[in-house]
Amino acid sequence: MTGALFEITFYLAAPFWLLMIFAPTWSGTTRVAASPLTVLPVLAVYTVLAVPVFPELWTAVSSPDIDTFRDLTALAGGAGAVWAQVIAWDLLLGQWMYLQSRKLGLSPLLMGPLLVLTILLSPFGLLIFLAVRAVRLRRRETLAA
Repeated sequence: MTGALFEITFYLAAPFWLLMIFAPTWSGTTRVAASPLTVLPVLAVYTVLAVPVFPELWTAVSSPDIDTFRDLTALAGGAGAVWAQVIAWDLLLGQWMYLQSRKLGLSPLLMGPLLVLTILLSPFGLLIFLAVRAVRLRRRETLAA
């Protein structure tokens, strides 16, 4: 069951990513992306995976070091729970990026690849987005002055 839950985790988030990437200008996408409830299915999987390994999870987060984290992720439930947490946070991050891009008028042709990068390697996607966002905000301030 743990393997199946691990596999399904991304697919629970995928429809929301697909909306933001392939239907960015549809009004329904903005409504969906504005809701934090999109992560509830992924968090349900997280809970199912985390509860059986809660002692190891608690040890890893209450006194973090590389060995306790390695012990947690050596367990199938631990690795699955960490994966579900990453998927949930990445989705929330992607939703924030999407909503910010709409406010700033960033092109969907720019945001599509940035969101894909965020799905795959969220720290890199976020860093690039923050740079693009800073440039856009600075440009708006310059034009307003």
